Amino acid sequence: MKIICKKSNLAKGVSIVSKAVPSKTTMPILECILIDATNDIIRLTANDMELGIQTDIEGEILDRGMIAIDAKIFSEIVRKLPDNEVKIETDDNLQVMITCEKAKFNLSGKPGEEFSYLPVIEKDESIEISQFTLKEIIRQTIFSIADTESNKLMTGELFEIRNNVLRVISLDGHRISIRKIELKDEVTDRKLIVPGKTLIEISKILSGEAESMVNISYSNNHIVFEFNNTVVVSRLIEGEYFKVDQMLSSDYDTKVRINKRELLDCIDRATLLVKEGDKKPIIINIGDEVMELRIKSQIGSMNEEIFINKEGKDLLIGFNPKFLIDALRVIEDEEVTLYLMNAKAPCFIKDNEESYIYLILPVNFNAAM
Repeated sequence: MKIICKKSNLAKGVSIVSKAVPSKTTMPILECILIDATNDIIRLTANDMELGIQTDIEGEILDRGMIAIDAKIFSEIVRKLPDNEVKIETDDNLQVMITCEKAKFNLSGKPGEEFSYLPVIEKDESIEISQFTLKEIIRQTIFSIADTESNKLMTGELFEIRNNVLRVISLDGHRISIRKIELKDEVTDRKLIVPGKTLIEISKILSGEAESMVNISYSNNHIVFEFNNTVVVSRLIEGEYFKVDQMLSSDYDTKVRINKRELLDCIDRATLLVKEGDKKPIIINIGDEVMELRIKSQIGSMNEEIFINKEGKDLLIGFNPKFLIDALRVIEDEEVTLYLMNAKAPCFIKDNEESYIYLILPVNFNAAM
């Protein structure tokens, strides 16, 4: 094999596929990136058997062939090469020569035939949304997946297609995040549980352009994202997702309209007094025209008042401040509306169309704080 390509093209391709290289594996071949130049395109692939990514890069193929190269060392070499043309060639002994200007590297490769190609998916159906929309949906929900493997379902997000509406749902036992968008084309109702890891890596690759589209297709076991000469294939999480609709309620005794930036900044300031790992609640006292927020820790205490528009009853309630911050940070609206029942019922933050819903459970606190 002998190929020539720009360093920038190669570096971008390697960066994309590296996200599917496993950190630990019993199969050394999976620690490699496959360079496949057997056809008329240069294709890079990485695959950890749960998540696989392939991307095509521009370049010239002088001799066809393929080789698998250790991903870690290859990506480091490519990153530090001069910004010029890179030549990669292999010999019959699987030796790889990488040349760029005066820099020359010699590495041992592995047979490309041993590499695990991405599975060919029998696609049942597909939907299309913009890169911008997908990136935003992930950003606005991914923070509330669980980071523990004790409940596999909580480490993924539910993609629910119903009546031509896509709802993306995540939860971790303390909060729920929901984003909803209407789809352009008619598609069959479907539920898919997509691993959070897959969505995090896709989010890093997406350009976020509103004009560029992502084609999302799926089968019973896999989901495929195709965009910008890149294909991402992921296994789905098996199982029945939680019945989230049963946890949602439109009832409330207290409704609060408040400036989002003021509320976010106030909670952010309050957390200055909380050490990492310290579970100190922020106490919110909702009155007629004012919301008082206070926090007390070993470091000190703080209280602040914000003007609000309130309907319904006064309320004293406590929350994990991080959960409020996470939700408020991803809402684009200038003002937000909070719906509450009592000190032990969840708080809902949502817009009128319910294009987003954030449910946050309150925490117990000592009212004398």
